[in-house]
Amino acid sequence: MLTSRITASTLKAIAPIAPKLKAAAQADIIQKFGDLLPSLLPVADISSALRVSHFLAQVAHESDGFCTLEEYASGAAYEGRADLGNTQTGDGKRFKGRGPIQLTGRANYRAFTIWMRARAPKAPDFETSPELVATWPWAGWAVIFFWQTKKLNAVADRDDLVAVTKIINGGRNGLDDRARFLARAKPVIQTLVADALSAEQDFPVLRRGMRGEPVDRLQSALRSAGFYFLTIDGDFGPGTEGALMGFQRANGLVVDGIFGSKSFAALQPYFGEQA
Repeated sequence: MLTSRITASTLKAIAPIAPKLKAAAQADIIQKFGDLLPSLLPVADISSALRVSHFLAQVAHESDGFCTLEEYASGAAYEGRADLGNTQTGDGKRFKGRGPIQLTGRANYRAFTIWMRARAPKAPDFETSPELVATWPWAGWAVIFFWQTKKLNAVADRDDLVAVTKIINGGRNGLDDRARFLARAKPVIQTLVADALSAEQDFPVLRRGMRGEPVDRLQSALRSAGFYFLTIDGDFGPGTEGALMGFQRANGLVVDGIFGSKSFAALQPYFGEQA
């Protein structure tokens, strides 16, 4: 199961090495968040390669590469923001962004309290004690609350980085950085999935980064199926990945860009004599 394989090592592989002044904070967050993820991810069904990749990319950006659990700005910019539920004097600073995904605003802290207490009746009142959202394990739960209630899995399933970003941030802020994190996350997560599939079956699993004759044949089959329009070069790059994901989506398969036995079964008619 993919969720059980997401650990601190996964986060380290995605995040760039932090500057010296942030290194200790980054190491602490990566270890503690990584320890929680195998049990937290299933709660919001963040279970596929695409979902996990988008989740980690967004969290990595929002937390400055896993370097902080609290927004660097004072929060004064949120003062008077009725859309965030900040209706009382001082709410902007009091309910500034906290947690790996920067939960922001009195209304969100209140909603998180209700959601969390439905699962753990003795959970704190985060509206009364907002600083606790920047502590473990609540920081981790806050991310899951936000992802689940905003229904971000459905958007991640479309591999739509812009849409995920708009839901989280309200616009396109930091889109380039989020894209860089997503580009780092995808091969890391795909490797975990491919390794797990390879251990479960005799069929050779193909994924981004691989080269050789099996990739030639995959590209040819995808072209025959009407999903590949690039040079057949035996290089499983972004074009091949995108074509495979399009084929998977069109055939009701898990859209992860990984060519395993189920994708092979669906694509087999297009291999012709190659298969």
